[in-house]
Amino acid sequence: MAGALTEVLGEVLVAADGEEVAVSALAARGVSLLKLWNKYRVSNVPSLIFIDASTGKVVCRNGLLVIRDDPEGLEFPWGPKPFSEVVAGPLLRNNGQMLDSSALEGSHVGVYFSAHWCPPCRSLTRVLVESYRKIKEAGQKFEILFVSADRSEDSFKQYFSEMPWVAVPYADEARRSRLNRLYGIQGIPTLIVLDSKGEVITRQGRVEVLNDIECREFPWHPKPVLELTDSNAVQLNEGPCLVLFVDSEDDGESEAAKQLIQPIAEKIIAKYKAKDEETPLLFFVAGEDDMTDSLRDYTNLPEAAPLLTILDMSARAKYVMDVEEITPEIVEAFVSDFLADKLKPEPI
Repeated sequence: MAGALTEVLGEVLVAADGEEVAVSALAARGVSLLKLWNKYRVSNVPSLIFIDASTGKVVCRNGLLVIRDDPEGLEFPWGPKPFSEVVAGPLLRNNGQMLDSSALEGSHVGVYFSAHWCPPCRSLTRVLVESYRKIKEAGQKFEILFVSADRSEDSFKQYFSEMPWVAVPYADEARRSRLNRLYGIQGIPTLIVLDSKGEVITRQGRVEVLNDIECREFPWHPKPVLELTDSNAVQLNEGPCLVLFVDSEDDGESEAAKQLIQPIAEKIIAKYKAKDEETPLLFFVAGEDDMTDSLRDYTNLPEAAPLLTILDMSARAKYVMDVEEITPEIVEAFVSDFLADKLKPEPI
């Protein structure tokens, strides 16, 4: 093995009896299996991810769907295909009108994975309908594609009747499954926002819609540093997150903290984007509110502000730097030491 995957695994020997030998090899080198969870953004199990061993790059995130859909391996090596190719075919409006997927060309597209049986999905759909209307009324070329996870066609029809956009026909299970595979969907609701060329702008469309009710920031290009809110706190479960806690009684404190962190976040994001890898850290500033208090309680953090932390929920680990003044040099050294595995974790 070589490339990025080697950085995580080192050299791993796997014998016929498999797991025991592989794990012992990892343990002998002091490598935590949780690094694999974080690197590949695994949020639930079972999860099967196909990787190009020569580069360490992800070939397919939804390996379980691949095995189900292509048991003979006819589509091997299951690499990602362009959105236009995967979505190709007839699409449906809720009045029964059919149109070709080519109608999406030249528009920003929100690929919406959702289901009627899912309460958070129904709540998001109500907000999304209004966002869709505002964006269209502003003259933007925007379409939403509903990819149903409903359990019956009747449920699909009932749910889709509330939506003013287009959908993959429920009967076309193969195309719905291919779209799930393309974006590695691990839970719903998920809204993937694409640019007019079919490239991903953000996988966090749900968070963006809820945080930007007036749609002023559409098409929601990712920000290097986010202010921690109730709606985006779910991202804390997606991998290690740097969270700088500040005293929000000072109106300028949160903005100053963002400006302090942003150059460092941008540098990290650019470095990993150049390697075509996902950023190993998300960056947040947290003020003082009930949600932040709950997070401090849950992670057993001191009440100090400012307080610089890295929280890794999946590993149930935290890294804390409690100093009187947070400077760019302190943040950069903290991040560098974390990425180099030089920090000792404390349990959450």
